[in-house]
Amino acid sequence: MPPRSLSLSSLLLPLLLGCAGLAPPGDAVAPAAPTRAEAATSAAPRPPTAAEPGAAAAARVAPPAGAASTPPAPASSTPPAPALSPPSPPYSAAVAARFPDPPVHYDVPGLAPGRTRFTSNDELAAVLRALAARAGGPRVVPAGKSHEGVAIEALHFASPATDTPPARPRPRVLLIGQQHGDEPAGAEALLALAGQLAPGGALAPLLDRIEVVLLPRANPDGAVHGQRVGRHGSDINRDHLLLRTPEARAVAALVQAFDPAVVVDAHEHTVVGRYLEKFGAVQRNDLLLQYATTANLPVSLTEAAETWFRQPLVAALTRAGLTQEWYYTNALVPGDLRLAMGGVQPDTARNVHGLRNAISILLETRGVGIGRLHLARRVHTHVVALTSILTEAAARAGDLLVLRDRAGVQVAGSACRGEAVVLAGQTPGTREVVMLDPQSGADKALRVQWLSSLELRPLKTRARPCGYWLAADAEEAIARLRALGVRIERLAEPRVLDAEGWTEITSVEATRPDVLGRVAERQTARLVQVALAPRRLAAAAGSWYVPLDQPLANLVLVALEPDSPNSYFANRLLPALDSAARVLAPPGGR
Repeated sequence: MPPRSLSLSSLLLPLLLGCAGLAPPGDAVAPAAPTRAEAATSAAPRPPTAAEPGAAAAARVAPPAGAASTPPAPASSTPPAPALSPPSPPYSAAVAARFPDPPVHYDVPGLAPGRTRFTSNDELAAVLRALAARAGGPRVVPAGKSHEGVAIEALHFASPATDTPPARPRPRVLLIGQQHGDEPAGAEALLALAGQLAPGGALAPLLDRIEVVLLPRANPDGAVHGQRVGRHGSDINRDHLLLRTPEARAVAALVQAFDPAVVVDAHEHTVVGRYLEKFGAVQRNDLLLQYATTANLPVSLTEAAETWFRQPLVAALTRAGLTQEWYYTNALVPGDLRLAMGGVQPDTARNVHGLRNAISILLETRGVGIGRLHLARRVHTHVVALTSILTEAAARAGDLLVLRDRAGVQVAGSACRGEAVVLAGQTPGTREVVMLDPQSGADKALRVQWLSSLELRPLKTRARPCGYWLAADAEEAIARLRALGVRIERLAEPRVLDAEGWTEITSVEATRPDVLGRVAERQTARLVQVALAPRRLAAAAGSWYVPLDQPLANLVLVALEPDSPNSYFANRLLPALDSAARVLAPPGGR
């Protein structure tokens, strides 16, 4: 069946330039050279705002009972981020008064009294080991190393704390912090949460029903240097399908090892910057959030993410006196006044883990560009949100296991039938968004152009094949698929396959498009438009077959259909179009 598609020019240029109609995909990112107008203030410490007695009452989250006190810091093996003199405040005292400190203190290094730096990599490692050293404590899990060789480590919390499987299966929840190095609150919050999950902690009873894998800092290099991207110059949170960075591969290793049913990605969003420049306002909401919104997701996962997790989370934030909204961002293009939800491309942790049939949720506190200002509140906001998610996961432990199994069966059962979406776009509309007046601190309601990810527009679809053939020398693509957990078969003998190949119509060399213009990375992609052609394929012994009758079939689709900006062909993990083919009948009548 030939693809239904737009011309390359009508598709590519709007993606790159952010024109109306074709919403740019992806969550908020900076260009390859990070914008220092915001990043400079992000690295600069600011004094925290004192809590105000007259502030709205916040539901008290129990202090992290038994949480690790900061052990004596070892001799530093990595340089700390520089402590800079506090610059002038980014907004008025009236705005700052809207964000009083929370009624609880979290015992983590970065929140120690008089502290001017965030928790260092060495301090973070010491806290993980102190927790793991407790009787019945969590296990330290090595996940990998960063570009600069810093260990990327997680904690695995389970009850009992042994390698013996529990009597009944328990869903696992993976919590990821600080993929972007200039967004520190997620790492600090996950350290606080680790103390609450440790023996004697307020959240330890949840481990009777779930297991928790906690990765506080996925980008240790970026944390040291106060920059969004890794030291390789790439955005780690746009690499969860391609797995070109060691940090994304470390996250994938954890996912492979633990197969989580719920994944939460803790970030921070820009507070001032372009919102002040374009809207004359600053960000109001303590938390912006969004679950997976990419094409080909089972509807049951989206419904569960909304009713089982987002709605209770919103209620928990409201009880705590914290504000929230759907995640959104604004393009770096001057004069572009659209606000776009997190994107629909299958490259972020949020969307890739959704395609793994997990409930996948993005949390973003208001922190980029304001240094340490309101840090205690930002950490508290994350802790409240994460506590809600863990509590709901424990309450629905059995339901999560059933949901996951059924979603996998549904995806696997779709092989050889129906259609798959190769490329999707956001839906344009309007929405009222509330920000703050930068002087008075009063709410400032704005009617904005809004690009929604809650309803996707299929831009290109084609029939779902039975699987894909890959040439024997497609080792890079095979290695990445295996790292994602995809089942792959090697052909032991030659076969003739009923297949379809792709013929290139047009091609453009460009950086992958993203919601802010382009993905931060040093490589360019081959963005192509193709046509399908029937092919009787003589598949040699030693070549590969990737079946779609498996739960991860939707990951295979987005990786191997070449005319997606995130495909393995576009990003040169497959050398040529004829290195792969769509297989229309399983080899040997499987």
